[in-house]
Amino acid sequence: MATPSRSLPFVLPNRHARVEAGTLPSRTLLIRDGTSLIDIGSLQSAGHSVYAVAGPEAALRNFCFARPDLVLIDLCQAGLDGKQTIERLRGWTDVPIVVLSYRNDDLEKIACLDLGADDFLVKPIGTGELLARLRAALRRAFGVPRSQLFKSGELTIDFSKRAVLMGELQIRLTATEYELLKAMASHAGVVRTHNQLIHELWGATRYQDAVHLLRVTMSNLRRKLTRSANARTFLVTEPGVGYRLELDAGMSAAREVH
Repeated sequence: MATPSRSLPFVLPNRHARVEAGTLPSRTLLIRDGTSLIDIGSLQSAGHSVYAVAGPEAALRNFCFARPDLVLIDLCQAGLDGKQTIERLRGWTDVPIVVLSYRNDDLEKIACLDLGADDFLVKPIGTGELLARLRAALRRAFGVPRSQLFKSGELTIDFSKRAVLMGELQIRLTATEYELLKAMASHAGVVRTHNQLIHELWGATRYQDAVHLLRVTMSNLRRKLTRSANARTFLVTEPGVGYRLELDAGMSAAREVH
């Protein structure tokens, strides 16, 4: 089957306007197999227009018709090859891809995220959390920021001034430490793999050397952000995978970084 051209108008012209107006969610292409138990009714009740297809071939055939804002891949125990599906879609579309899987396997998570998935969720997962993660993926992809501030608990980042504060204390960061924190804030609450962060910070480089440099930079960044005795770290290690910037539990929202 011929692969569709990237020049086709896959991006809906009013996506940013819908996000800015707070009218998420939107069109969702659900890729699944016959054993999938995902509740389409819950997605529809939350406002998603769901186009369900079986497998990557059907997804490619129907993509132009569905014109989705988001792709949800439901991996079942005997179902789809998620990595192949992500790789084929990423060959010609940039819409956010969220993966659902029963496999709580670090290598599988890393592979899917590195191939271009925006989030990887392990089943079983509550409907409320699933919908929240879909909204977050859409905001990161298409949101229009009203503010240049990111705030979570005591942590504040003013991107217009490249300023970082913990409470009222301004934190002095090196250029690399700041770029690492910005990369984490741009995907707050979501795991960023070593490969993703290395690519964003240094581009192509020797992986082992870059992993060591990333770990040293993250260690220095954490130390500077947790100088006060009662400070908690916002930068959480996901063993064998990467790092996640943890949002404050009391937050109602976080600004997206663009």
